[in-house]
Amino acid sequence: MQYYCNSLTSYQRLITREVKVGNIIIGNGQPIRVQTMTTTDTMDTDKTVDQVIKCIQAGAELVRITAPSKKEADNLALIKAGLLAKGYDIPLVADIHFTPNAAEIAATIVAKVRVNPGNYVDKKKFEQIEYTDAEYLEEIERIRERFTPLVLICKEHGTAMRIGTNHGSLSDRIMSRYGDTAMGMVESAMEFLRIARSLDYHQIILSMKSSNPQVMVQAYRLLVQQMQNEFNECYPLHLGVTEAGDGEDGRIKSAIGIGTLLEDGIGDTIRVSLTEDPELEIPVCMDLVKRYPANRLKGIQNIPTIEHLPYSPFEYKRRPTITVSNIGGKQVPIVMADFRHKTNIIPEDLISIGYQYNVATDKWTISDSAADFIYIPNEILSFELPGTLRVITTPENWEMVTDRTKYLPLFDFRNYIQAPRKSAFVNFVSIDCYCTKNGIRDEQLIEIAKDKSVVFCLSSQVAHAMPAVRRMMIRLMDLKIQTPVVLMTNSAWSSTDEHLIHFATETGALFLEGMGDGISLGVTSKVAELANQSLEVGKVSGRNYFNNHSLEQFLNTTAFGILQATRTRISKTEYISCPSCGRTLFELQETTAKIRSVTNHLKGLKIAIMGCIVNGPGEMADADFGYVGSGVGKITLYKGKEIMKRNIDSVIAVDELIQLLKEHNAWVDPPSVLS
Repeated sequence: MQYYCNSLTSYQRLITREVKVGNIIIGNGQPIRVQTMTTTDTMDTDKTVDQVIKCIQAGAELVRITAPSKKEADNLALIKAGLLAKGYDIPLVADIHFTPNAAEIAATIVAKVRVNPGNYVDKKKFEQIEYTDAEYLEEIERIRERFTPLVLICKEHGTAMRIGTNHGSLSDRIMSRYGDTAMGMVESAMEFLRIARSLDYHQIILSMKSSNPQVMVQAYRLLVQQMQNEFNECYPLHLGVTEAGDGEDGRIKSAIGIGTLLEDGIGDTIRVSLTEDPELEIPVCMDLVKRYPANRLKGIQNIPTIEHLPYSPFEYKRRPTITVSNIGGKQVPIVMADFRHKTNIIPEDLISIGYQYNVATDKWTISDSAADFIYIPNEILSFELPGTLRVITTPENWEMVTDRTKYLPLFDFRNYIQAPRKSAFVNFVSIDCYCTKNGIRDEQLIEIAKDKSVVFCLSSQVAHAMPAVRRMMIRLMDLKIQTPVVLMTNSAWSSTDEHLIHFATETGALFLEGMGDGISLGVTSKVAELANQSLEVGKVSGRNYFNNHSLEQFLNTTAFGILQATRTRISKTEYISCPSCGRTLFELQETTAKIRSVTNHLKGLKIAIMGCIVNGPGEMADADFGYVGSGVGKITLYKGKEIMKRNIDSVIAVDELIQLLKEHNAWVDPPSVLS
C-alpha cells in the first residue's frame, strides 16, 4: 500500500475485512453503511422503539442505543422485541463506555457492541503517571483479563464489535506515553485489536473520532498504515467527527472530516453526529455517501500518479509560500466572494459578505466574516468600496477601470502568458487541473511563478476534483514553486446540505493538508437561477433556497465556516456540542441554542456543551470552557478539563457560565448593533 490508501489520484475503495452485523455486511467493498444513535431514555422502551423506526424510515441501516449500565443493557431485549413485533429487523448497536458487565449482557442481545478503549478498563483521572515498560505491560495484561470475556461472548453469539477511540477520552496511561496525539488514539485501539486477534476474533470495526477534523483524519490514516504494517490487512472503519454541533457548522465540520477520508476511498460506515434529532442525521450521511458511486468516478484520466509525496499526510504543516499583498506567507487564508450571478450591484448587496454602509456617517461597518475580495466579472461599481475590499474581474473589464489598485485581473493561464498588460499589484491566474491532456506544462508553471505578483486559482472540472487539485499542489511543491494558491470550487448540486458537503469536502480536505491560501465558492448558473426563483417565492412564503440567506451570503458564510472548521482562520466562536442520547441530562438542542445566542460574539473561544459526564470532560477535547450535565437538572462548569463550578441548577447555569468567562477574562460585552 502506498501511503495510507490505495491511490491518491484515482478513486479506489480501501479493501477491508468483511464483518457481519446482523443482516448486513460491512467492509470488503460493500456499500458504505449509514447509521445514527437514539436520543431517548433507553429505559423508555416505547419511545426508543418509535425513534428507531423514525431513523429506519429516514434510511438508517444501523441504529445505536446507549447502555450505560446493566439495566439499560437488559432493556435492549425489550426494544429489540418491540421492533421485531412491528416488522423491523434492523441491526442494533449497544453503546458502552464504563461498564464491562453491561457490554457482556448487550453482546447476547444486539448485533454489535461499541466499546471505548479509553475508559472500558483504564481510568481517566487526568493524572500524569510515568510507567516503566514492565508496568505498562502489566496494565496491558489487566486489559486482556477484563476484555477477554466480552470477546468470547461476542464469538459465541456472532456479535460484532466496534473499538471506538475518542480523542478526548484517551486514558491516563495512553496520555502518559503518547500524549494527546493521533498516534495515542491509534495505539489505544490497537491494544484491544491485538487481544481480539489473539483470540481469533475478527468481527471488528474501528473508529478514531475527534471534534477536530484535522486530528480525526490523521488518526484514521495512521490506523490504516499501522494495521497494514502489522497485520497486512485492514478492518472496516466507522467514520465520524464527534460533537460536530448543529446546523450548517455541524454539517461542514462533519463533511470535512468524513469527506476527506471518503475522497481517498477510506470508510465502510459513517455517522454524522449532529445536535439535532437523530433521523435528521441520515440525509446528511446519504448526501456524503452518494458522492462515491463506482460509475461516477471510474475512468478518470489525465491525473498523473505520485512518485513521491513531498509532505506528511500524518501531521499538519502549511505549504510555504511567498506573500502577495495579503495572500500567502503567514497570512490567514483569504475569502473571495463570487458575485458573477449578480448585476447592478449596490452598497446594500455587500451586507451579504460582511460590509454594511451607513449613509448618515458615510462609513462602512466590517464584520469578522467579511470577504477580502469580490469577483465581479463584467461590471464597474458606481460607488466607493470599503478600504479592505478589492474587486477581481476579467482582464477585459480591468482594462476599462481607472483605479487599478482596487480592481485586479483574473487571467486564464494561457491568456496571462500572452497578455500585453498586467497588474502591478496582484495578478490572479486560473488553472483547471488535469481537465484535459493539454493542460499547463511545467515550463509554463515555472515561467508564470517568476512573477511575484501572481496568485494561482486552482479548480478542476474532472469528476473527482479534489485529487486533481491536490495533485497540482504536489506538482507545485515538486517544482519548488511557492506561489500562493486560492482554492476555487463550484457546485452543481441541488440542496443546501449537498452544497455544504461538496464545498467542505473538496476544499476542507486540502486545507487539512496545509494546502491553500484562499477560498472561493461558487455555483453553476442553473443553481443560481433556482436560488433566485426560490428567493422570489420567499418574499411571499418566508422561505428561501439557502436557509434564509441570499446566495452570496450562503457562499460567504460557508467559506468562513470551512476555514473555521479546519482551524486555518478563526472568525467566530466554536461550539463542541454532542448529539443528544439516552444519557443526556438536559434539553441539549434548546440549551445549545441559548448558549450560542449569548456567546456567539466571542471570536476564537471554544465552548463545549456536553449532555452528560460520559461526554465530558473527556470528549470536550481542546475546549476552553465546558458546560456538562452532571445530574438531572444539574450542570458542572469546566475551564479546560478542570471543574470550576459543580452541580449548578440548570436554570441559572448559562448565567453562571457567563460569570465564569468574565472571571477568566474571556468575556467581552456584545456590540450594541450587530452588522
